[in-house]
Amino acid sequence: MRAPDFSLHGKVALVTGASRGIGAALAMALSQSGATVALLARDSQALDPLRDALTEKGRPAMSICADVTDVPAIDQCFDRVLQTYGRLDILINNAGVEDVCSSRTVTEALWDRIVDTNLKAAFFCARAAANRMTDGGSIVNVCSLTCKIGVPGAAAYGASKSGLASVTRTLASEWAMDGIRVNGIGPGYFRTALTEPFYRDDAWAASMLEKIPMRRFGRLDDLGGAAVFLCSDAAAYITGQVLYIDGGYLAAL
Repeated sequence: MRAPDFSLHGKVALVTGASRGIGAALAMALSQSGATVALLARDSQALDPLRDALTEKGRPAMSICADVTDVPAIDQCFDRVLQTYGRLDILINNAGVEDVCSSRTVTEALWDRIVDTNLKAAFFCARAAANRMTDGGSIVNVCSLTCKIGVPGAAAYGASKSGLASVTRTLASEWAMDGIRVNGIGPGYFRTALTEPFYRDDAWAASMLEKIPMRRFGRLDDLGGAAVFLCSDAAAYITGQVLYIDGGYLAAL
């Protein structure tokens, strides 16, 4: 019996929404575990410092500026990764947007922007990755607690993330015979630029901490281990799952 292999050496990964927050943290975790990482986001000025930080540590990395909702452009981005590194083994589908507001005031434009970014773009990125994974691979979709619970003010966001969890299961079933595993991680309450509107409410933050058994909000480095595991050969028989990283929040409901 072999020891579990958590190393990502020799693997090439693409991380969407990699310029900040969860995406940047996951990109760093993959790189530290040995992967060559392509960083994708809309803002090249935000991407380049992370790319430089990785390469200064001796890890190969490249940055790609694109909008994930532009499907033809996304295909070109994946082609660039293949042209540069010759292979693709990992996709982290992290790019996402959120806008907290009452369901009574959600506009069609807001709904479309959130669902197009969080769900439609994630599907087409996954498809682009799968079409280029010639030797199997791992796709990790960044889901959310809103896949499991209703969060006031997050109707469009919750719909998009619940849809992404469903897509995760569907693609896992469809692509398993091709050696492509599709899983998700569901971050609990992490303070990032995307979720900042919640944390500005001190009363809300204090109340939420009481509901988290570990009595703290998540730190970005709490997410890397789960992502690395799901991308590694140690998780070779795991597909179609969403792993919630929430300090015990869901278990205590």
